Amino acid sequence: MSQSQSAPEAQGIVGKAGWPSAAFLAAWALVLGNEGGFVDDPADPGGATCWGVTERVARAAGYTGPMRDLPRLTAERIGYERYWKPYRLDDLDPRLATQVFDGIYNSGPAAVRWLQQACGATVDGDLGPKTIAAAAAVPPPKLIGRFDARRLMFLADLTTWPSFGRGWARRIGHNLLQGEA
Repeated sequence: MSQSQSAPEAQGIVGKAGWPSAAFLAAWALVLGNEGGFVDDPADPGGATCWGVTERVARAAGYTGPMRDLPRLTAERIGYERYWKPYRLDDLDPRLATQVFDGIYNSGPAAVRWLQQACGATVDGDLGPKTIAAAAAVPPPKLIGRFDARRLMFLADLTTWPSFGRGWARRIGHNLLQGEA
């Protein structure tokens, strides 16, 4: 624990009433490993980030301090409230939910369309009951492979691929190993 973190901050949101499942906490650990701390890369159109949270998202969530000092717990709450809970990721196999969460966290709602394409659901961008049922019908390792293939194809088409493609490819490779695909 760093000296700037209080004991509750270092503990995160584990065990607090109304807070996330073990699946979220495992996915959050993977995302933190992929994102790291503060970064302000001039080639990144998202601008300054900390724990993968852009300044725009942090401000929308009510954070007013310097991005470099964004508390991990604040990022964790944003991850849960903005990128996990609204997408009903607890309704998916935890291995798949981790992949989808990382995709949403990194690229936004396009990840829902990758999932729908990967599982044969109607591609409408809504992660609702029909998509959840279609995803449940495909063995998770197979679906994770398909999902991450769609993700990689999407990322390779971005104009920022020359700057960030190697890191994205490594991220997806790491995720595939985690998802047993």
